[in-house]
Amino acid sequence: MTKVLSLGGSIVAPDAPDAAFVREFAALARAWLDVDAARRLIIVVGGGGPARAWQKAYREAVDVPDSDAQDWIGIMATRLNAQLVRSLFLELCPHEVVTDPTGVSVFGGRVLVASGWKPGFSTDFDAVVLAERFQADVVVNLSNIAKVYTADPRVDPSAEPVDSISWKDFRAMVGDEWTPGKNVPFDPVASRRAEELGLRVVCAAGRDLPNLRAILDGEPFVGTTIGV
Repeated sequence: MTKVLSLGGSIVAPDAPDAAFVREFAALARAWLDVDAARRLIIVVGGGGPARAWQKAYREAVDVPDSDAQDWIGIMATRLNAQLVRSLFLELCPHEVVTDPTGVSVFGGRVLVASGWKPGFSTDFDAVVLAERFQADVVVNLSNIAKVYTADPRVDPSAEPVDSISWKDFRAMVGDEWTPGKNVPFDPVASRRAEELGLRVVCAAGRDLPNLRAILDGEPFVGTTIGV
């Protein structure tokens, strides 16, 4: 049984690395893995505060920012965060941090940790690629929002949270294009691929670790299921 967690960088490093959260997250992951030797986790880590800060500095330092250059800065932040997460699973994670989800064919340990890949693709897309490669049936997208809303609640006061939504309706909300730093619950390019695969994505609050355990155990949880 393989589960894929797309762990938002805003959870791992909102501004600076959150050591307390990373420790508690690793303890929960280990407890879940200990129940059954067949269980495995793929953890794809985002860029968070470091990505935003360094991308902002780049935009302020040049007259015309280059999209690829901005993406690479964010990717490097994901790699730093991913290395931190991997370091808490050393004996369970014999592989180095995966930087190309299409290039890994062997999952020899119990945990696999991945980072950003290349411009034009977010860590959400990497999570979908790895879910396909290792036959996971769900990607759990952990961020700083508990549910997907019908619109951006910061802009539209009538926006309402939803428990489930089809890929068609979700993609109508987020569009089809990815831009560096785009703020959507699950990125448009990854969404298109997940729909093609018939993959479910669960969006939930990353800091609510008891809720994450409920998701992993197939119990009732707070969040939004996309692709039902």
